[in-house]
Formats: sequence, C-alpha cells, structure tokens
Amino acid sequence: MGEFFCECKVRTGAIDILEYQHPAVTVDIVLFTIMQEDLKVLLVQRNMEPFQGYWSLPGGFVQMAESLEDAALHKLKEKTNVDDVYLEQLYTFGEIDRDPRARVITITYYALVSSEKFTLRPSEAVSEVRWHSVYQLPSLAFDHLRIIDLALQRLRNKLGYTTLGLQLLPDKFTLPELCRVYEIILNKQIDKRNFRKKIAFLDILEDTEETTQEFSKKPAKLYRFKQNENLEIQLNNKNVFDPKIPRSLTGV
Repeated sequence: MGEFFCECKVRTGAIDILEYQHPAVTVDIVLFTIMQEDLKVLLVQRNMEPFQGYWSLPGGFVQMAESLEDAALHKLKEKTNVDDVYLEQLYTFGEIDRDPRARVITITYYALVSSEKFTLRPSEAVSEVRWHSVYQLPSLAFDHLRIIDLALQRLRNKLGYTTLGLQLLPDKFTLPELCRVYEIILNKQIDKRNFRKKIAFLDILEDTEETTQEFSKKPAKLYRFKQNENLEIQLNNKNVFDPKIPRSLTGV
C-alpha cells in the first residue's frame, strides 16, 4: 500500500505537510445514455483485485502531473475508448473504508451522451465494457452503486432547469422525441400538453420549417436547439418541469 502515499519531504512555513499521510486520489465517471427505450450506464468489468470480476465505473488513479478533469477524460478513453465528452463534476466520496487497498478519495464526474457516437472497446486493464440498465445493475465494486444513484438523482433534478436532455437528440427532432427522453430519464409519464407549454415558455427551440412522418401518420414538426442559448438555462431558480424525483436506486 505504500505506493499510494506521497513520501516527499518539503517544509512549508511552520508546518511540514508531509508529516501527514496523503490519501490516494482517483476519478470515477458515470456516463448515461438512452438505448432501447431504457436509461443505461456505462460499466467496465474488473480483471484484477480488489473486486476481480465485478463491474465498476470507468476510472483510475490521478497522476501528479494531470488535473482532475484531464485524469477523468484520460481514464475514460483508456478503459472504454470513449472520448470527446463534456463531463460535469458530481461529488467527492471519501469514506475511510471505501477501498480495501488504502485510504482512497474519489472525485466523480457524470455526463449524458449519445451511445451512437462511440465504439466501445475495453483496454487491457478491464475484461469487458458494456452499457447496463440503471434498473438492472449487476453487483458493483467499491461504493459505485451509491455513486450511480447520486448521479441519477442529479441528472433528474437538472432536467427541470437545464437543457441537458437535448444532448441525446439529433440536430433536428420532434417534440414527442424530446418528451420521450424526459420520460425515460424520469421513469414516469409526462403530461404531453403541459410539456409543450413549458417548452414554449423556455423559448429554447426554433422551428426548422421541416416535418417528418417517421414516428406518426400525421406530419410532425422538426425543431432544433437555439445554439446561442446556454446549456443551463435557469428561470428564477425554479424547477420548470417539476419532475417529482422517483425513489433512488439504493432506496435511501
């Protein structure tokens, strides 16, 4: 376990910071997508101890010469072949016994991505990489169930005051398609008429003046996101969609 701790000897002022053991720092990434009408999370299967054979979030140890975000992007690419993803920091998990090897603090990130943009490929560090339904998760390593649970709650909350759900849609989409994204993430049905009113109130979409009949007999208008708008649009700190967050995965 000694390799996890810094043993440098640098004195700063009156305090020798290296008289204290330094915990190791890791990053873990929660990637969500929608596939087959289901909300899924990306997991890798560990091929080494601890928790050999268990599924876990992609991640790893932070090196001295890299930032936290660089480490997250690097580990994600290394273990899954997924890159060019906008990550948002989620939370820091630092329970004393969360890793049986040593004192390890992990900084977690999450993102909502389109699975069609990536070709998954496991590295030598993992046995397999696969999308799993958030409602049918296998046994997970470490405290990764808690991490996924918190990420899911954050994702659902942010649907109410951001345009996060648009990241899963093509450049042009129908309102029913947009509504379905929200229903899948929230795991509940949404009043379609009320949803349309709230989308109109947000004023974040523009009519392309094109239609499609792919999803219904009646032509449906195609919209696109107003590119000059911020990804996060807050309206007086009010949760516009009032998602009424469902019960958490851990039951807490």
